[in-house]
Amino acid sequence: MRLVVHDLAHRFSGTDLLFEHLDMTVDPGMTVAVCGPSGCGKSTLLSILAGWEKPYAGSVERIGIARTGWVFQNPVGVAQRSALDHVVFPLLAKGFSREEAEPQALEAMRLFDLDHAAGRRFSELSGGEAQRLMLARAVCSRPDMLLVDEPTAQLDTRTAHSVSHVLGNLANQGMIVLVATHDPDTRDACDHVVDLAHYAPNG
Repeated sequence: MRLVVHDLAHRFSGTDLLFEHLDMTVDPGMTVAVCGPSGCGKSTLLSILAGWEKPYAGSVERIGIARTGWVFQNPVGVAQRSALDHVVFPLLAKGFSREEAEPQALEAMRLFDLDHAAGRRFSELSGGEAQRLMLARAVCSRPDMLLVDEPTAQLDTRTAHSVSHVLGNLANQGMIVLVATHDPDTRDACDHVVDLAHYAPNG
């Protein structure tokens, strides 16, 4: 399993290039921080790596990557559904029974210190709890590659460190993890850093 990016460039129609000549190879066990100033294309790069956005130039090879998990910057959920329901649903969609899915969902929630909130409605969660819930849901689906957009933006320093530690452990278990972030601590917790400022035209 491997993610290979070759000579990647992107711009939206009628706009200047966001980045160009980007090369990287990411193997299981690696955590990569994608950083750079606002508007440099961090979220766009994640979309390209996921296969949702076609790059302007260059190529992305997802070798042996069958399942990709995505965690958006802004958590989205169903207000009246429980936190546990949000993590269970992807497993039910994969064919697990509720009895089989709940222990797996609770274990994923426990990773992010959320098992205590399993019975609470999504609308009752804080912003930080909702963000961690989205991480738990993505992890519970056991993706080969996990793409996370600003995972610590709504978290206090202690919780942010804990989340970074969990993401590192997931990579050590064989997952490819890429994190778009403005946070220096989150960046420094990753094994590798891709600073898109270095790939801006004339950058």
